[in-house]
Amino acid sequence: MRAVWKGAVTFGLVNVPVKLYSATEDHDVSLHQVHDTDGGRIRYQRICEIDGEVVPYQHIDKAYDDGERTVIITDEDLKSLPAERSREIEVVEFVPTEQIDPIMFDRSYFLEPDSASNKAYVLLREALESTERTAVVRMALRQKTRLAALRVFGDVLMVQTLRWSDEVREAKFPALDEPAKITSKELDLSKQLIESLSSDFEPEEFVDEYQQELRTLIQAKLEQGDALDTAATFGEQPEEEGGEVIDLMEALRQSIAAKRGGADAAAEPDEKKPAAKKPAARKAAAKSGTKASSRSGEAEEKPATKRKTAKKAG
Repeated sequence: MRAVWKGAVTFGLVNVPVKLYSATEDHDVSLHQVHDTDGGRIRYQRICEIDGEVVPYQHIDKAYDDGERTVIITDEDLKSLPAERSREIEVVEFVPTEQIDPIMFDRSYFLEPDSASNKAYVLLREALESTERTAVVRMALRQKTRLAALRVFGDVLMVQTLRWSDEVREAKFPALDEPAKITSKELDLSKQLIESLSSDFEPEEFVDEYQQELRTLIQAKLEQGDALDTAATFGEQPEEEGGEVIDLMEALRQSIAAKRGGADAAAEPDEKKPAAKKPAARKAAAKSGTKASSRSGEAEEKPATKRKTAKKAG
């Protein structure tokens, strides 16, 4: 990895020299545009609208136009700004980690200690971890003043740039103003479905299937040319049918039945049993995989007529 920034984390009189590295990378297959008739590469040129000349990148400056006047801003102008010259990650405050909503996160960077001794780096890491706090910091990066969260990631410190508060849109949808009546049965079946799909998150179990298929397609076309039979490469793909219109309760029952491998497992809970015992009984049934029994006289649930086996992630 190549460091994208060098400076120091500062809080109080403590100074921790660090190097900054991008923590993530794009794994998408790189594609470019071509002319569909002859395959010629499509390229873009920067052309000056005054003299019609193609302008090399090194002769391009930035400008601001207020509608009447244009102000040209050069790279030297930008570098002269006090914030841009700063090489500090200044700690503003330490806050409870859970108070920073994930919607605020933008880009992630690893911090590497950049001094003969890593004591100050390790001390900051241990202090953050033991107090379960995240440092809110200010820094200048790539010609912008940024707010960021400095936190612990495994054995290293990480900086995640934050969006400014006015960059997060207000979530206001008229449809949510309408009251919705949720029955206890619907909520109970929803909890059962969540329980049946509950697991620990293991990121390595998930893969980008689209990128895998795209690489397969590219390799097949390299070997077979435009005469490629996609059906032979990927298999026959069934046509998608229109979604079956069913009520919410039936959708929940069918989902649970498909997950457990039997419609009886999603039988309606017995309303006559004490409410406090229902969750425990259902949870035990979910773990053991046994079928839920019904009282005599209770209408028997019709088995789901159409089930879809849940696809295993990864």
